[in-house]
Amino acid sequence: MQVEELLFHLAIGSRFENIELVQVVLDDALARLGMEEDSRHWVDVAVREAVANAIKHGNRQDPEKQVEINLIVDSGCLVVRVEDQGEGFDPESLDNPLEASNLFKPNGRGIFYMNRFMDRVEYSFPEKGGTVVTLRKQLEA
Repeated sequence: MQVEELLFHLAIGSRFENIELVQVVLDDALARLGMEEDSRHWVDVAVREAVANAIKHGNRQDPEKQVEINLIVDSGCLVVRVEDQGEGFDPESLDNPLEASNLFKPNGRGIFYMNRFMDRVEYSFPEKGGTVVTLRKQLEA
């Protein structure tokens, strides 16, 4: 495998029904990489949450705005980048969903799941606007 190999690039309109397309393409790519079914499931949950957040919070469900998803393999590491065209956010300002006062709040679980199921989650904020969430998972040798 090359040092960096693009497995897929998708650009979808900000509609929740487009998440299914992302999931189908992602599952196929992960299967081709030889990732076991259990690991594929947890990566899928993390990516689904990142895409849902980009649609809901980033692009505010504006179907004219795009969410771009790139999946690459870089030196044995699965790297998924999810980019929206929204205003960005401060990841440090989010409440901890495990605190007693937040247990029944509907927000905050997506980022918790991403952090739980991936090895590393990073956020960047391009000058042109939007948020890029980068999810990393080491592939089994």
